[in-house]
Amino acid sequence: MERRSFVRSAGLAGVLAAASAPAIVHAQANIRWRLASSFPKSLDTIFGSAEVFAKKVSEMSGGKFQISVHAAGELMPAFGVVDGVQNGTIEASHTVPYYFFGKDPTFAIGAAIPFGLNSRQMSAWMFEGNGLKLMREFYAQYSIISFPGGNTGAQMGGWFRKDMKTLADMKGLKFRIGGFAGKVVERLGGVPQNIPGGEVYQALEKGTIDAAEWVGPYDDEKLGFYKVAPFYAYPGWWEGGPEVDFFLNRKAYDALSPEYKAIVESASAYAHVDMQAKYDARNPAALKRLVANGAKLFRFPKDVMEAAFKESMALYSELSASNPAWKKVYEDYASFRRDANLWFRFTEAGFDDFMQAQKL
Repeated sequence: MERRSFVRSAGLAGVLAAASAPAIVHAQANIRWRLASSFPKSLDTIFGSAEVFAKKVSEMSGGKFQISVHAAGELMPAFGVVDGVQNGTIEASHTVPYYFFGKDPTFAIGAAIPFGLNSRQMSAWMFEGNGLKLMREFYAQYSIISFPGGNTGAQMGGWFRKDMKTLADMKGLKFRIGGFAGKVVERLGGVPQNIPGGEVYQALEKGTIDAAEWVGPYDDEKLGFYKVAPFYAYPGWWEGGPEVDFFLNRKAYDALSPEYKAIVESASAYAHVDMQAKYDARNPAALKRLVANGAKLFRFPKDVMEAAFKESMALYSELSASNPAWKKVYEDYASFRRDANLWFRFTEAGFDDFMQAQKL
């Protein structure tokens, strides 16, 4: 058929419809997912990051892609979300990978390990280094694909019922500490406790534990730890830049259109930046309020820091000798850390050291 004849017989509307057929075929479907968080709703920073993610997904999809966000305990326990994503009970979760070091210590590298990367270095390793590639290869065995979904920045060292003056004070200390770092605390003589954030205050109040760390001033103030354990330590040497991730069920993700996959990637990146911006903006004022309410700041004693560093490095060597997955990821991580620290020594550290000594 000649083109003119086709135009006359089909009419302009028909031609336009034919030209736009691929767009109609690929029109986005309405999708609804459920996301289980490992955090309580009261923590508007870390729990709120999942809500930021869901809101952006909805906005960018014109409301067609909806994700309902559920706090820890609503759909499943805080530490049950990996199993939930893996078996397809839920399509997504928002959690800290190191919570699941019991499945395999390699999970921890995707979040934070003692004396590891700071937050900027972690993002650089993930997005520009091999981090995201290596961690996704590891998570594939759990039917998971990961997306960075936030970072708290360097954390505080936690709340103690009694002051800590030497390494000897670590002996027998029942310490709520998140995930993998407990292995180092144990090697120092402490007794690590892996307790969800929503249950920590009660344990600390009752004396079931002697100390507890969470994130930093803004969240810690909300959780009220200063009321029952006044000694506030720094720095959190086990969490120099802990990443929080979105874990998505691989089949659910693969079923998304290319447009929806792009939306997920963009929304997670936005949430990733948004979380740390909130912590960096809110922690300073919260720290002032905590001190005004009686919090007693102290720096971890030098012998604690040195012993913790030594035991951390020894642990990593042992794991590299016994766990091939750990070895593969950690070798790349350690190489990146070495180069990143060399660069930061001359720039960030030098600048920060000078600025923090000034009276502004």
